[in-house]
Amino acid sequence: MDKPAQNSDGSTDLYFGPELPGEGNNWIKTVPGKGFLVIVRLYGPKQAFFDQSWKPSDLIKQ
Repeated sequence: MDKPAQNSDGSTDLYFGPELPGEGNNWIKTVPGKGFLVIVRLYGPKQAFFDQSWKPSDLIKQ
């Protein structure tokens, strides 16, 4: 996914799970009954990353 759909406020929702959640936008399929690990890779981070004034939020189970 090189261009995930964004929300009107500029944030991006990603959905992880074994089944398609509704429309399927920004869905990453997982293996049923198994755990998974999320890794964030940033290319060309801005100063806010380096001075730690920005950090990615935790995953929220919905």
